[in-house]
Amino acid sequence: MHLPPGVWIAALAAALSAVPASVMLVSSARRRAGRRRHAHHLLAAGSAIIALTAVAGLGVALTAHSQIAARLIALGMVAGAVTLLAGMLMLPGAADTGATALQHLLDGLAIAGSVWFLGWALVAAPTRILGALTPYPCWMLLLPLGVAVLALGLTTMVSVRMPRPRGGSAGVGAGITAAALAGAGISGGVCLEWSGVVLASALLLPAGLTVIAIAARATDREPEPAEVDTTRRGAAVVFLPMVVLTGAATYQTLRTGSIGTVGAAAGCLVLVALVGRQYLALRDVRRGAERLREREAHFRGLAHTDPLTGLANRRGMLRVLHHEVFSGDGEKEPCVLLGIDMDGFKSVNDLRGHDVGDRVLMEVGGRLRMHLRPGDAVARLGGDEFAVLLWAGEDEAEKIALRLLDALAAPYEQVFLSASIGMAAARSAGDVETLMRNADLALRYAKARGKSRVERYRPAYDHLLRRRTTLEHELRGAIERDEMRVVFQPVVALPSARPVGAETLLRWTHPELGSVGPDEFIPAAEESGLISKLGRWVLDQACRRLAAWLRDGHDVWVSVNVSPRELHAPDYVGQVAEALNAHRVPPQRLVLEVTEHAVATDLDELCRRLRALRDTGVRIALDDFGAGYSSLGQLRDLPVDILKIDRKLVVASEPLVDVVVRLGHRLGLEVLAEGISAPAHLAVVEASGCRFGQGFLFGGGVPAEHLEAQLRAASPAHRVPAAAGHGRRAISAGQIAPAVDGDGSSG
Repeated sequence: MHLPPGVWIAALAAALSAVPASVMLVSSARRRAGRRRHAHHLLAAGSAIIALTAVAGLGVALTAHSQIAARLIALGMVAGAVTLLAGMLMLPGAADTGATALQHLLDGLAIAGSVWFLGWALVAAPTRILGALTPYPCWMLLLPLGVAVLALGLTTMVSVRMPRPRGGSAGVGAGITAAALAGAGISGGVCLEWSGVVLASALLLPAGLTVIAIAARATDREPEPAEVDTTRRGAAVVFLPMVVLTGAATYQTLRTGSIGTVGAAAGCLVLVALVGRQYLALRDVRRGAERLREREAHFRGLAHTDPLTGLANRRGMLRVLHHEVFSGDGEKEPCVLLGIDMDGFKSVNDLRGHDVGDRVLMEVGGRLRMHLRPGDAVARLGGDEFAVLLWAGEDEAEKIALRLLDALAAPYEQVFLSASIGMAAARSAGDVETLMRNADLALRYAKARGKSRVERYRPAYDHLLRRRTTLEHELRGAIERDEMRVVFQPVVALPSARPVGAETLLRWTHPELGSVGPDEFIPAAEESGLISKLGRWVLDQACRRLAAWLRDGHDVWVSVNVSPRELHAPDYVGQVAEALNAHRVPPQRLVLEVTEHAVATDLDELCRRLRALRDTGVRIALDDFGAGYSSLGQLRDLPVDILKIDRKLVVASEPLVDVVVRLGHRLGLEVLAEGISAPAHLAVVEASGCRFGQGFLFGGGVPAEHLEAQLRAASPAHRVPAAAGHGRRAISAGQIAPAVDGDGSSG
């Protein structure tokens, strides 16, 4: 031992002060979890190895075994520094994967090799910038010094590439570099007997370990990055080692004529590190490109796939049609597109909830897949609408469609549904849009013709669709263009056949479409929302004409048909009252006719609406009785005044007419028979005791002037029954006697 004992004692005391930093890291590791805990454990282990090695080595040096102590310190410092570097790489954000850690290590080796070669060129001959202090070759100094340089390079790369904030990890790296340099200084100072270096390094050691302990706590505040792109962040740093290495090699060659063995080794180290780094970067690029292709394929699949059923969506079906049916690559096999819609599916969502509805749709998709052949395509277009592409002729496709119809009609979790199918052949369409439109049009007519059926596309559907579209468009301005008119069909008393009332009928004559029947434009008006406008206009015209007839002394009533949509409008009662007041028409002279089919919607709501109308004083007639859905119990509860027997009963069944007339009279209702078009029908109605009739036998719909002429031709003494008051109102015998028969017979 050539150094004074005081130097060893002072160095040993300084080294002992590094032990608390190791204790701090051990305590910190206990309070962490997961990856942070492992990182703190490694940092604590590395600090403990360095601190204990320094204390043990300096203690051995006190026994005059300085070379043994130098070897012990060098090896311990290398082991501790490597452990610290491993802990730094495990800190959150430093290197989230093994590949990233290896890439950082190679970059650090490249920097370390270039710095090492630069230092060797400056320290070695002939430069010898340290002069007489230039150390002779001592591996106890060189080995830990090399690790210190590696720590410097690795710390630089981690600090540059990790996401912000990076202060904690950078502080840990700086502390590791300082501790590694301190270890190199202690081992080299002991080996070379440099007392000043030993003391300075012994003081630097606890400072470096303390910085590690403090900075490691700050890493808890750093967010976990989702993904660090190591191929781009800090890429400029990669070129720095090459610049340093090239400069040092050039300098050494100019001074000595060669770079020497150390230069060659450093160059090889840097070259291997850079090549390895570029290989890893290229592998990352390839993996990134592969992930990009996978994600692109995934999102492309999502763009063409229905997420609920796993079937193709509308975009996917369009792609199949474009590529396989209308691609233009030669003659294609015959194919047919089926449009499928589940009948009544909306009620499943409304009554059972959307979860049950979704399970039903998934089951529908499974059944379609199960009953199709290989090569056929199926898609969910949206909602409860599906499409199937069949590579078959129309006849074979229709057989398959019928099988699908049966498969889709089976129960679904105690839910019973049916399906409607429209089919269109590809050869009848010139492009994808036309084929989809044809299949949808056929589906529309399948639902319109009763549902639960298969309907083939026919060119006539295009004409019907165009006409329907034209009707809806032209209907909007028909009243303003004076194309609408009202006619009146007389209602007569039996058996005298004198006119006592009239039913208001709407007629439309278009300059291009010609005469359009009510059975065509009334449904179009209801679907387009124009029925309320038409109904308001008809009600006004009927009240206007009725007021004129009453002023002229004609004792008549007028009836107006009311659609269910009008009846359920919130302001309809007010419209009726307003029309009556505007034309000063006695309410009992107006009869509002409600079709029996309206009873099938909502009986309670219908009764509430009818009672509100009757409160205004008007009378209510139940039209088409015998052709709809009302039962005897409903008839008893309905607030109506008149039963109008449907013409089918009048034509087909004399006993039923008699039953209905007797039933109506027993319930306190007046009964009117419709559709009397022959003397035989009249005889049946008169035999049943029905007191009012209507039909072509007495005249069809005529202009108001023609009906007025019939009223003038009738005796002024004949009066029309008019009920007043509220509640269940029947026409009394005293009211109807003068109007029924000219000779006073009540019939």
